Amino acid sequence: MAKKIVSDLNVNGKTVLIRVDFNVPMKDSVITDDNRIIQALPTIKYVIENKAKVVLFSHLGRVKKEEDKAGKSLEPIAKKLEEYLGQKVKFIPHTRGKILEDAVKALLPGEVLMFENTRFEDIDGKKESKNDPELGKYWASLGDLFVNDAFGTAHRSHASNVGIAANIDEVAAGFLLEKEINFIGGAVDNPDRPFIAILGGAKVGDKIGVIKNLLKKADKILIGGGMSYTFMKSQGLEIGTSICENDKLDLAQELIDEAAGKLVFPIDLKVTKEFSNESDARIASFDDVQPDEMGLDIGPKTLENYAEILKDAKTVVWNGPVGVFEFSNFAGGTIGICKVLSSLKDAKTIIGGGDSAAAVIQNGYADKVTHISTGGGASLEYLEGKTLPGVACVDDL
Repeated sequence: MAKKIVSDLNVNGKTVLIRVDFNVPMKDSVITDDNRIIQALPTIKYVIENKAKVVLFSHLGRVKKEEDKAGKSLEPIAKKLEEYLGQKVKFIPHTRGKILEDAVKALLPGEVLMFENTRFEDIDGKKESKNDPELGKYWASLGDLFVNDAFGTAHRSHASNVGIAANIDEVAAGFLLEKEINFIGGAVDNPDRPFIAILGGAKVGDKIGVIKNLLKKADKILIGGGMSYTFMKSQGLEIGTSICENDKLDLAQELIDEAAGKLVFPIDLKVTKEFSNESDARIASFDDVQPDEMGLDIGPKTLENYAEILKDAKTVVWNGPVGVFEFSNFAGGTIGICKVLSSLKDAKTIIGGGDSAAAVIQNGYADKVTHISTGGGASLEYLEGKTLPGVACVDDL
C-alpha cells in the first residue's frame, strides 16, 4: 500500500493540519498513560523542524451532551505536549470561529497550535462523528496541507479525517500511521514465517472476522481469554460458570472445522468460584472443572504449550489478553505471554492495541516488543482485512 507520507510534502511555510490521536486516559485532568502522545512526536517534530505552521487536533472520549464536556478538554494535553516539545503550544478552547481562525493566521513557521476536542462538535447532531460535510470543509479551510496520524480513529469516517481530506489539496500519513500500515498490514499480508497470531478477549463474536481472515494468513492461531470457553463448550467440554456465548456455539464449531488444526486452545485453566481477585483459585484441566467454577486465566501447561509454538515464530500478532489481567491473581497467563514474546529472537512482535497493549505497557515490556498499536478497534478491523477510511483518504503515491 504505497501512500504519501508527511516527508513527501513540502511543508515549509505552509499551515499543516495534523489529526493526532490524543485520546489518552485521564484522571482528575491528569494523564495516566501518555503513550499516544509520545508516538505522535516524530511527525510533530518533523513538521516543526521543516518550518511548518502546525495545527493539531484530536478527540478525547465521547461527548454527546453539554455536561459530557467536563474533564474532556485537551488543554492538559497541550501542556504535556509542551514538555515533550520544549516549546509553547498555543491552546485555543474552541473548535471553530474567529478566535481560532485569527490564531491560525497569526502562526509563524515552527509554531504549534492545538484546538479543542473535536467531539465537542457532536453535542449538536454528531457533526464530527457523522462526518458533517460543512464541518470537514471548514476545518480544511484552516490549512494548506493535511496529515492524518491518528490510527486510533482510522476505522471511522469522521469530519476530522475523511471530511478534511475531501476538501484539501494534499493528504499524507504521519509517521505513526505509516508504522501502523507497515507493521500490521505487512504482518498480515506479507509475514515472515512462521506467522503466529494470539487472540484473546471476552467474546468470539467480536473476533469472527479476524479469525476468518487470519485462518487464511497465519500458520497457527493461539486462543485465550473468555472467548476460549465458547470454543471449549462447543466441543463438549465442561466450563462451569465461565463466560460463554451460547448463541455462538455452532459458529465456534464451524470455525474449528474450517481451521483444520490451525486453532490451538488451552489445555488447562485457572478457576475460581467468584469473579474476584481475592477468591480461592486452583489450576484445573477441562475434565476437572466443577459446575460452580469459572475460568479466569490460562493454566501453566497451556502457557508452556503456547511458548513451544511461539519459540520459532518470525511474526507474531497479539490482540486481547488471555486472562483477567486486571486481577493480579489471574494475570499470570497474560504476563507469561509478554515474557515469551520479549524473549523471541529475530521476530516481529506486534501488539494490536487495546487491553493487550495496556498489559504490555503496564508490565514493563513496551521496549521489548517490535510495535505496540495505538488503535484497538482500528487494529482489529485491519486484522480483518477491512479498508480503513482514515487510511484510504490518504493520497496514493
